[in-house]
Amino acid sequence: MFPQYSRSRLQSWLREGRIRVDGRMPEPRSKVYGGERLEMEIGQPPSDDLDAAQAEDIALAIVFEDEDLLVLDKPAGLVVHPGNGNRSGTLMNALLHHAPLLASVPRAGIVHRLDKETSGLLVVAKTLPAQASLVRQLQARTVGRRYLALAHGTVIRDGEVDAPIGRHPALRTKMAVTGGGRAALTHFRVRERLGAATLLECRLETGRTHQIRVHMAHLGHPLVGDPVYGLRRVADPLLAGFSRQALHAFRLELVHPSAKETMRWFSPLPEDFFSLLCALGSRSASSMEADSD
Repeated sequence: MFPQYSRSRLQSWLREGRIRVDGRMPEPRSKVYGGERLEMEIGQPPSDDLDAAQAEDIALAIVFEDEDLLVLDKPAGLVVHPGNGNRSGTLMNALLHHAPLLASVPRAGIVHRLDKETSGLLVVAKTLPAQASLVRQLQARTVGRRYLALAHGTVIRDGEVDAPIGRHPALRTKMAVTGGGRAALTHFRVRERLGAATLLECRLETGRTHQIRVHMAHLGHPLVGDPVYGLRRVADPLLAGFSRQALHAFRLELVHPSAKETMRWFSPLPEDFFSLLCALGSRSASSMEADSD
């Protein structure tokens, strides 16, 4: 009945009594049989996000923008969403300054995240219908997200990791492959072997927290520079000197919510990642868009 709103939002409005059937507030499991009159009071987004995130004039690298979407190239070091210890200086703060109307969209239109020290492409919905469309595409696993990752060691062949991810049983600030976790699937292929490390292209079908970092560490090839899942000791000085996880979201593909056309964007490697690959003797650092289908 209301495809412009997500299922979870409709459920929350139902629990809040904002949806009536023939003038009555129904139980969530009540059935309808046809001919009833549905009325819905449009609710406002939760206030906690907006209380935590005030508009701040922070520069954004915008790749694409129209009435429905905003695609940006997030730099390493920028936190996406306010949280403990990060109440300001986040991407959400920047978005609310760039487009004040995002205050009327839950989470300022953010539908997926990148870790603080991961760089690359991220899409933001500027309207409720656009947000509902993107959430459905993410749930259907039709949003194409590809990353370049530099992993320790020599990865012999292309492959995938199909292993559930959940909270680490002992260290609650970490994620881990665990039997009680949520399904997670990462595809990877070898782009280039660089001595003590391998440049990989990773494709996500799910979007679990730290997914690529956890899955590659699970394979025995943690990402270079990863402070949480990486190696404690690194012999190669070039790899040891990289100060963040070597992970970059270089390609994003989705169906535009209004135009219904497939759109695709690419992001060049940031300077630190590019310089590291060049120092390792990479021959493909400048051509990552090639052969990526």
